[in-house]
Amino acid sequence: MFHIAIDGPGGAGKSTVAKAVAKKLDILYVDTGALYRTVGLYVKQNGADPKNADEVGALLPSLSIEVKYENGAQVVYLNGKNYGDAIRTPEMSMYASAVSAIPSVRAFLLETQKEIARHNSVIMDGRDIGTVILPEAKVKIFMTASPECRAMRRYKELVERGQNVKYEDVLAEMISRDDADSSRAIAPTKAADDAVLLDNSDLSFEENVEAVIAIVKEKVGDEING
Repeated sequence: MFHIAIDGPGGAGKSTVAKAVAKKLDILYVDTGALYRTVGLYVKQNGADPKNADEVGALLPSLSIEVKYENGAQVVYLNGKNYGDAIRTPEMSMYASAVSAIPSVRAFLLETQKEIARHNSVIMDGRDIGTVILPEAKVKIFMTASPECRAMRRYKELVERGQNVKYEDVLAEMISRDDADSSRAIAPTKAADDAVLLDNSDLSFEENVEAVIAIVKEKVGDEING
């Protein structure tokens, strides 16, 4: 059993690449960002301030998050309901960034993430996987790209989902979240000391996937083959 931790800023392609790598290596993919987005959605539904630790913390006892794997894909249930792409909007991205800075939220989700990894070989992506969630992972990658490149990827992704967004707005939100995530006191976005830096600004999706697999094989090749 082995664990792959992929960290990096929003729009770096962590999730899509991690899903493809998981499929090729036949291991479990864990989208940690979806967990924080789900908390963010619940906070919005209840009219709470996502930056107010007391308001958000008061909601946690009535919040149930369950991670299931259906047809090979991760699905997150909020109090028994799957909200699908409702957690994938730019607004929920900002909500996720805000609630993820609250210690009680991180503690609330920490055990959920660790429990999955205890029983499975996983590839997990987020912003503090290699530093906090899976510090003992044998494979740690910090995936990044220029803000403009990441914003364009996110913009195209949102348009494909039918959302009416402007590239300039996506870029502004990307830069804002970068600043919030990297400067927060609790689990800021940063590379683990032993992480491999992978800048994919000039890589195609397929090249990015192959680059990750090459790093994984170098680190835990024997375990994959076994």
